[in-house]
Formats: sequence, structure tokens, C-alpha cells
Amino acid sequence: MEQQQPPRPARCGAPARPREAPPLPPWARFGGAGAWGPGRAVGADGRSRLPWVSTILLTVFVMAGSGFAAHGQPDRAPLDVFARLLIVAACAVLLLRRRHPVLAVFGTAGATMVYLGAGYPYGPILIAVAVGCFAAIVAGHRRAAWAAVGMLWLGHLLVAHWLYRWLPPQGDRAAPWGQELAVTAWVLAVLAVAELMRVRREQWARAGAERAAANRRRADEERLRIAQELHDVLAHSISVINVQAGVGLALLDSDPEQARTALTTIKSASKEALGEVRQVLDTLRAPGDAPRSPAPGLDRLPELVEQAAAAGLTVETETTGVRRNLPPGADLAAFRIVQEALTNVVRHSGSRTARVGVGYTPGMLELRVDDDGPAAPGDAGGSGNGLIGMRERAAALGGTIEAGPRPDGGFRVVARLPLTRTAPRETP
Repeated sequence: MEQQQPPRPARCGAPARPREAPPLPPWARFGGAGAWGPGRAVGADGRSRLPWVSTILLTVFVMAGSGFAAHGQPDRAPLDVFARLLIVAACAVLLLRRRHPVLAVFGTAGATMVYLGAGYPYGPILIAVAVGCFAAIVAGHRRAAWAAVGMLWLGHLLVAHWLYRWLPPQGDRAAPWGQELAVTAWVLAVLAVAELMRVRREQWARAGAERAAANRRRADEERLRIAQELHDVLAHSISVINVQAGVGLALLDSDPEQARTALTTIKSASKEALGEVRQVLDTLRAPGDAPRSPAPGLDRLPELVEQAAAAGLTVETETTGVRRNLPPGADLAAFRIVQEALTNVVRHSGSRTARVGVGYTPGMLELRVDDDGPAAPGDAGGSGNGLIGMRERAAALGGTIEAGPRPDGGFRVVARLPLTRTAPRETP
């Protein structure tokens, strides 16, 4: 017998978060989705449930209201069993207004036309026609709704001004034309309100789609940011590990002590990489949790120099201007740009020396990383995303990146990052 697979854990150590449901439109917040309006309540099988509750309530209301209306219209035919069956039919067909709105609106309009043609009193049965019209228009069947209501209106005109001679009740007279103005106004009001509901529903749907798109964009941006962080951390550390692994293999037999030093460097670099990866993945935890350690900044530039030295690269640093407390985003971006630039020197340059310049000017931080070249022979590895990531980091802060070969054969990376006003501090 097959064993059930355990549930898959959340990726990257992050707790699984429930997906937020989109906000419901106003009509879906009372008595279920679409109690009187055309909201779609969906069952477990993915199909719209029949609106039993609202239809039964509407039937009871129309039945009771028609009884009261009959007392006020003694010249009309009294309500009998056939009249009540027509009321039930006009309301019962509204059970299909979600799955088959066209059938619902024509069915309720047809039953109402027979009811009026039989001479029964005017009353709330017209509300059933309004509900069917709303459902059809909001569902997008505007022509069908207009046709059904227009058919009922024309049928009423024929009955009230021509066919009344041959239809019950006996001795009926033609309806006054002033009454037709009220009927016409009612028809136009029903259609106008239904059209307004359709427009509002489209606006709600469009706003919901825009919110969902914005949420997807934010999620994509967050994934891109985390991918950039992981790329910068892993590219630098793995480059150091790769160089030291090559040194260790080359000296394993001839100089075991130097090979031991290389392995020690690999252990230190891998430990540092694991710590930074864990810090990046901490951002995937539930919102509101504070990070366990501060993000790296230019204060850790000496660590980059030491790691580069372990990889066989001598780095000279120079700071000009008055050193300032940088905003967290700019400080992290500056650190990652220098880290990536040094990683590219280790990977792609034959030079074993590099120079890092950090310049502080009012409102601007300038970073400059130079190496003397030439380019390393053969495939140095890498995905080619280093410069792209640096440009994206700088662009996110409104800055620029210039990277290219120097006339003397080396390579230069220059980053300019705008800064907000911060308090100066003494350079140690």
C-alpha cells in the first residue's frame, strides 16, 4: 500500500503563509454572496450555487405584497390559484439567474406578462422582473435584459390599450396614458439601476485585478532583491573558495602547511557565506519580525579586503571626504557593489592587485574599483549577472554605474549613489 507523502515544507526555511483572499464586493457581505444582487457564490464543485434563500424570501414577499395590492385594486381580477402559480413561476425561475441569466430574465418577464394579461392586480411581481434584469445586465447580457423588459413593456401596452376588450376582467377599460408614463419611468429606472450596478461591478473587478497585479509585482521585486543578495554573497565567497581549493590541491603534496592554510581559508569563507545566506533568508520570515543581525555596510570593507587577500588579491583602499552615516539601503548597496567588483577581479582579471576608492561628497557617494588587468585567460566562470545586479542596485537608489576597460588595459567600475542628508562622523 502506498504511503502518503508528508506535506512539503515552505521553501527557503520560510513559514507557509495563507494566501489572502481578494476583498468581496458590498453585496457579498450580507447574507452570502449575492443575496439580492448578482454575486456568484461558488460551491465545492466550482459551480455557482442556486440562490435558494434569496429566491424564497422574494417569493414570500411578492406573494404577500400581491395580496395587499389586490385589496387596493378591486376593479382587477381577484387572485386565484392560477395567479399564485404565476407568481411562484416568475420568482422560481430566478433560481437560474446566476447560471443562466438570459433564461431567468425572459422566464420571469414572460410569467409576469401572462399575469398582467390575465387581468390580475399590479403589484410586487414587477420586482421579480427587476431582479432578473439586474442579474442579466451585470452578467454581461445587456441586450437580452433590454429585450426581455422591452417585451414586457410592449405586452403591457397591447393589453392595456387594445387586447383588454377580450381579456379579463369583464368590463375593463383602457388604461389612462398618464399611467403609461409611470410604467415607462419604472422600466427606465430598472434598466438604469442595472446598468449602474454593472459599471460598479466592473470597477470593483478592475480594482481587484489591479491590487492583485500590484501584489504580484511586489512579490516579484522581493524575490529579485533576495536573488540579488544571494548572488552577491555566494559569488564572492565561492570565488574565494574556488581559488583556495585550487591552491590547496596544487600544494597538497609539495607544501602541506600551505595547503592547510588554504583549507582554513575555505572554512572561514564558507562559514561567512553561510552566515550571510542565513541573514538574507531571515527576510522571508513573517512580516514584522526584526532581522537578527544588521545588514552589511561599508564598515565591513576591511573584511572584504581580508577575504580578497585570502584569494590572492591585494586590495588598497582610499577614503576621501568626510565619512558619513549612510542610509541603510545605500550602505548595503555600496557594500554589495564593492564586493561584486572585487569578485569580478578575482574571477576575470589576471591582476593580483586592486584599488578601492570611497569618496564622500555632499549628497553623493562615489565608489571606484580599479585593477590593472589583463583579463584572465579562458573561462573564468560566472553567470554574467554581476554588472546587471550592480546597475540594478544603483538604479534603485537613483544612482549610476559605469564599468569598462581602461586605456592602460585594466578595468574600472565607478558607482555614484545619491545620499540623503546625514550626520558626518570622524573617519577612524
